[in-house]
Amino acid sequence: MPDICVTVPTVRNPEAIEAYVENARAHDFDTDRLHFLMVTEDFLDLEEIRAMLDRLDVSGDVFGGEAREEWFAERDLAEYADVIPAASHAETSFGLLWMLEREAFEYGVFIDDDTAPHEDVDFFGEHVSRLGDTHEVDHVASDEQWVNVLYQNVDEHGLYPRGYPYSAMDETLSTETRESAEVVANQGLWTNVPDLDAVRILMDGDLRGQAQTRTDVDDFGDDFIAAPGNYLTVSSMNVSFTREVIPAFYQMPMDDNRWDIGRFDDIWSGLTLKKAADMREKAVMNGAPLCEHNKAERSTFDDLNNEVPGLELNEHFWEALAEAPAEATDYYEAYEAMIEAVEAHDFGEYNHAEFVDLVTEKMRDWLSVCRAVDPTE
Repeated sequence: MPDICVTVPTVRNPEAIEAYVENARAHDFDTDRLHFLMVTEDFLDLEEIRAMLDRLDVSGDVFGGEAREEWFAERDLAEYADVIPAASHAETSFGLLWMLEREAFEYGVFIDDDTAPHEDVDFFGEHVSRLGDTHEVDHVASDEQWVNVLYQNVDEHGLYPRGYPYSAMDETLSTETRESAEVVANQGLWTNVPDLDAVRILMDGDLRGQAQTRTDVDDFGDDFIAAPGNYLTVSSMNVSFTREVIPAFYQMPMDDNRWDIGRFDDIWSGLTLKKAADMREKAVMNGAPLCEHNKAERSTFDDLNNEVPGLELNEHFWEALAEAPAEATDYYEAYEAMIEAVEAHDFGEYNHAEFVDLVTEKMRDWLSVCRAVDPTE
């Protein structure tokens, strides 16, 4: 019986999972533990993706848009179907619900279809070995309450990742090595194309949606944790987590909205994940396993058009979350407290403040769906 649900949002390259299956077998990781949930759209050949899973001899399911709507309807949850935005990277949230419904899954993994594992690293083994345990690791704190996940060689490359607030740059860090709390999520970082926002990509002189500055293995050191009370960006291209965090890890609704705001789904969900972990006295680890990010060329200005309407809100959304209580008895309670904190925060002076109302509405819907499908509730 698989105990690891691997969610892959894909509309371009579902074959990306072949390298991950090969990596698992090359490192003697038991592929019977893996279930690949391919979240895609109906304009792809869904039968061809299913045939690929059969050829790879791995457990898996394929969900296009129609199948996702049927999933909600079959559970009398059709009114909540739009909690998963259409044709958006945020549809990775469907993988969380599918996993939550099945108690056999202890761990979840998100991977993007423009990534590949490093051949010399046991990708799934490295992820799972970090979850549900404590580790002697660097705890990094900042005078801005933000930790740049690329800080380890920032003096050389000068990079800040997508979603990092501009107001929190030029931070001063302090580091303490000590035993961590139990790790409930692990973010693997990325070589080759760094995960930057469009403004930073333009400043780097790239019009193709990538970056002139690249990262390699030497840019990363040991694993680290952003200390309690500090925030960080989480990119869902390479992240693992325990099932308990799912209620607080909703991939925020993006793209399918009248403001055309996108590209902050995993950024804001990473904030709620980190805040919830702090409230539960748990930890989010960062570092290994690295993946290779082979981002396809596209217009940097297309990404810019998605990001600009939400940039100002991104500078302040985390401040609202920080106002939530310091403790919670479980992740449902933690998420409810964060929703209340965001609703109480005054966003009125910022551009597109009404978008936050949509976000909190969908956050509440998310909790309703989680409770409906969670067999432990």
